[in-house]
Amino acid sequence: MTLDKHKLDGIPQITSKILPVEKFEALLLDEGYQRVGSAPAQGNRIKAWWSHLQHRRVEAIYSPDGKIAITAYHVD
Repeated sequence: MTLDKHKLDGIPQITSKILPVEKFEALLLDEGYQRVGSAPAQGNRIKAWWSHLQHRRVEAIYSPDGKIAITAYHVD
C-alpha cells in the first residue's frame, strides 16, 4: 500500500498509505481529472485510469470491493 509514496500532478502530496475511494477520487475530480477506464488487476483488485488535459495520466489501484484507494502513479 503505497498511496503516500507517489506525487500526482496537481494534487497535494497524499500522506496516508490508503484513502477511502470517495476522498481519493474527490482529489482527482477537483483537480480536473476524469476517469477514462477500469479493468481487473492483480490480486483481485481493480485498476482505473484517470486522464487530464494538462497532467500526465494516472493509474490507480483499488481494493477488491472498490472502497479503498491503495496506490496511484503516473503512467505517461
